[in-house]
Amino acid sequence: MAHAAQVGLQDATSPIMEELIIFHDHALMIIFLICFLILYALFLTLTTKLTNTSISDAQEMETVWTILPAIILVLIALPSLRILYMTDEVNDPSFTIKSIGHQWYWTYEYTDYGGLIFNSYMLPPLFLEPGDLRLLDVDNRVVLPVEAPIRMMITSQDVLHSWAVPTLGLKTDAIPGRLNQTTFTATRPGVYYGQCSEICGANHSFMPIVLELIPLKIFEMGPVFTL
Repeated sequence: MAHAAQVGLQDATSPIMEELIIFHDHALMIIFLICFLILYALFLTLTTKLTNTSISDAQEMETVWTILPAIILVLIALPSLRILYMTDEVNDPSFTIKSIGHQWYWTYEYTDYGGLIFNSYMLPPLFLEPGDLRLLDVDNRVVLPVEAPIRMMITSQDVLHSWAVPTLGLKTDAIPGRLNQTTFTATRPGVYYGQCSEICGANHSFMPIVLELIPLKIFEMGPVFTL
């Protein structure tokens, strides 16, 4: 869960999000080194007398500042492509959940449990209990097991939506007439929050997502749904 004045990303709860955080730090370090080098060059330009004309035709320097950016781009592109392909892998999921976006709430279908279907609305402020989060808690949470590969089938009934849970590294568009899918494996139990990340109308910011992840042994004892 993000908090006020937070600078970094949320703690990872899935292997994909751990890879994304590592890639973020990797790219940030490269950007820091580039900025430091540019600031150093600007400082030398402002404090050094430009009387040395030997660099006006320096082939070696031109070669370096052409090849070096290409190497930096490769160092950024290779891990980025690796994570991109990892997010598209579907490795024999244990559970399949279908999420349908509406204006402005979500509908979930547990296809492995006899077609269990329920709607998930944001809790109005008058119905909040002590400890609940304003504009983030819902009446019916999505209960899922940890340490099990889960496939989310995501679509929309009316306009564009986006099913996003930052701590799991998930963000998939819900498009009318199209069925998108994403997979994740949670590593820690807990309650995790997300929101629609697409401008889908006047109440776009009022359709949150709440996942309640519980140990697999407890989930196998029977579906625990907050209906």
